[in-house]
Amino acid sequence: MNHEPGARPFFPPEVVMQVKALACELPHEHKLPLSRFSRQDLAAEVIKRGITAQISGSTIWRWLDEDAIRPWQHRSWIFPRDPEFEQKAGRVLDLYQGCWEDQPLGSDDYVISADEKTSIQARVRVHSTQPPEPGQSMRVEFEYDRRGALAYLAGWDVRRAKVFGCCEPTSGIAGFEHLVRVVMVQEPYRSDKRVLWIVDNGSSHRGQAACQRLQNNYPNTVMIHLPVHASWLNQVEIYFSVVQRKVLTPNDFSSLSAVAERLLSFQSYYEQIAKPFEWKFTRVELRKLVAKFEKQQSSTALAA
Repeated sequence: MNHEPGARPFFPPEVVMQVKALACELPHEHKLPLSRFSRQDLAAEVIKRGITAQISGSTIWRWLDEDAIRPWQHRSWIFPRDPEFEQKAGRVLDLYQGCWEDQPLGSDDYVISADEKTSIQARVRVHSTQPPEPGQSMRVEFEYDRRGALAYLAGWDVRRAKVFGCCEPTSGIAGFEHLVRVVMVQEPYRSDKRVLWIVDNGSSHRGQAACQRLQNNYPNTVMIHLPVHASWLNQVEIYFSVVQRKVLTPNDFSSLSAVAERLLSFQSYYEQIAKPFEWKFTRVELRKLVAKFEKQQSSTALAA
């Protein structure tokens, strides 16, 4: 290790590898009373184990950042339980790549990714929101009165970067059919060859009955269901994340009608700058993910 003043300490590659390996393990597996590691926790554990005599949290952060390892973060997820997960997900990924049933999509084929964002509240702040000023960010009163909630249903044209939407008192079959009608009464969707609707398994559009309802009303449509608990494969969720950041945060609306007006106005605003999402998760990545799931299931079965 280099001890010259101002010099960055040198650590052998073996030390770096051991630290990264430790960061990829769960603390309780080493009988530590922690739910996740921080940089300081890792530094203390590395010194305690004798991996190195001295190390800083910033050094550990730099090493982990090289491989995007962030043990201090976590997110919730649901393990895929759909027995046809790979098959159903693969069909949707093919559509994102411009293919359906092993044939390229034509210029008269359209792909609509649709879902609903439920329980959007209108929160009236007890004191008015203060705009930003030099040295001070926007200030939003913590206390608020609730003025009800609504559901925002949206359809994202995957290939044309066009948004359709409607606001309903609640989600349900009637609300979803309203969204479909908003899209399908317009050209070119009404007259062209085929409109493929990607949906999850929510009650508004679940199962074969929903597929049949859609095709009875609009013969040129096809409904494609995602695997159960795989809404992250639905591109409209990316649009909803934009809506959450740009429109609904902070939530400060005088009424539900104000919420609806802002949401529908944002659609027109967003279309002016929108481009098709650059979707990089393909069947190749899907196969790797499924293989990872299969390995985890095998390990769980052996542990049991």
